[in-house]
Amino acid sequence: MALFLLASTTSWKVEKHYCMGRLMDVSLFVDVEDCGMDMTFMSDSRETVEKKSCCDDKVIVWEGQDDATTSPGYMVDLGQGYFLMACASSWFAPLEPLSLHPVPHERYIPPKIVKDIHLLDDVFLI
Repeated sequence: MALFLLASTTSWKVEKHYCMGRLMDVSLFVDVEDCGMDMTFMSDSRETVEKKSCCDDKVIVWEGQDDATTSPGYMVDLGQGYFLMACASSWFAPLEPLSLHPVPHERYIPPKIVKDIHLLDDVFLI
């Protein structure tokens, strides 16, 4: 939403420079550089003779909106706030890492088996 507001309130200018019908340069926000093939000649009598230039500049301008206003924001009463917090906590609860919950038997070391008790007591499953 913020990007849409930024794009709609910013003025955009695109300039294109064509030389002999071919696109030579494109510029955003700044003036385009010409190709240096201007057809202005100076004669001996100090008068300027201009012929039709082979270059053409096209400018596309999008004016941004100036009437964007700020709103006072959404007013949320206490019941709606509790509901929104409950929804947010239930939404993000599965994303909580499992390492935060302590595992009680994580560091338990079982005793060493010295003798096989099943053979000593002659207890077998049949």
